[in-house]
Amino acid sequence: MNRHQQSSWNDGRAVTPKRRRSEGGSSWKCLSAISAISALMIVAGAQTRPRARDLGIAPGVYAPGALNAITDVEGVRVGHTTVVEGERVRTGVTAIVPHTGNLFQDKVAGAVFVGNAFGKLAGSTQVAELGTIETPIILTNTLSVGVAIDAVVRYTIAQPGNEQVRSVNALVGETNDGGLNDIRGLHVTRDHVLDAIRNAKPGAVAEGAVGAGTGTMCYGWKGGIGTSSRRLDRTGYTVGVLAQTNFGGNLTIAGVPVFRLLQPPRRPAAGPAADGDPADGSCMLVVATDAPLDARDLRRLAARAVFGLARTGSAYSNGSGDFAVAFSTAVDQRSRFNETAARARATLPTDATSPLFEAALEATEEAVYNSLFQATTVRSAIGNAEAIPIDKVRELLKK
Repeated sequence: MNRHQQSSWNDGRAVTPKRRRSEGGSSWKCLSAISAISALMIVAGAQTRPRARDLGIAPGVYAPGALNAITDVEGVRVGHTTVVEGERVRTGVTAIVPHTGNLFQDKVAGAVFVGNAFGKLAGSTQVAELGTIETPIILTNTLSVGVAIDAVVRYTIAQPGNEQVRSVNALVGETNDGGLNDIRGLHVTRDHVLDAIRNAKPGAVAEGAVGAGTGTMCYGWKGGIGTSSRRLDRTGYTVGVLAQTNFGGNLTIAGVPVFRLLQPPRRPAAGPAADGDPADGSCMLVVATDAPLDARDLRRLAARAVFGLARTGSAYSNGSGDFAVAFSTAVDQRSRFNETAARARATLPTDATSPLFEAALEATEEAVYNSLFQATTVRSAIGNAEAIPIDKVRELLKK
């Protein structure tokens, strides 16, 4: 079997053949292979398709970081496990790790904003109550939230220094990839989640049909993972956004009503959403910053990410779960496990937050575009999702 015939990828690249545990956890079975043609499409396509800036699309007024990715925030790492098996399985896991230390012992300030709560964001209530995040943030499909929680708990209690830990608040979000993936088959395993965490790295982030974005759709086209960042010149702070796009509405790119001029195959004509229209779906957003924001202002930052979806034409429909998680990597805002002594913290004043809010809006908009432009066509026995045609988009934007 050559490297284009594997059924699992990490960070968007082919890896060596793997076996995964059965549901009972004691027996093993080989992952089934997909065709060389389909795998080549996924691996090679992500390397050749452009990002938004390659098409001259540069939302907003702030410049991106060096990578134009959430990993421009120092210390943040991202890992993907892409699971493609046979003709029915198109799913995966994406892990966002806020810093390189022991997250449970050295918790980051964090917050959650809910735009529309038709979704499952496990662990959000404790984040809202305490204002801290103590585990990697995991994105996957709707029915794999449970196995992801199990994996995150096992990962956390296995970390050196956590031998006495008896409670872990795993933070796991999802979108429903059942339009392309055999979601009822529960194909994501504990090992897939652990692989995404352990292989998380700094640097460029694979986008499109990878990780938790493998089976997602956006505006009727193939969606997936997208990321972008903004750096504030005056303060030097960075805001990075990672999006798992699986939602709909009326696609607008850089103000151009693309939905009126370019329709996905078999999508109803533009207009009010009808029953079953692809306006339904979900979007998970993760926002990172090195600015010393407390939990209150991080929630406000997360809200701007959800608001940023509107710039791309999101319908925020009844069936769309629109969530954002935001965290700060600033050391002054961290909380040590079992810390009881008072200490001084450097916190950015509320009146200084507006540039960060604008940066989150801009980075979210661009992350959505990147998820679309980087995604390759995905076909399965469950359904098909076509990649948005870059040449046609380019022509529309010229006009």
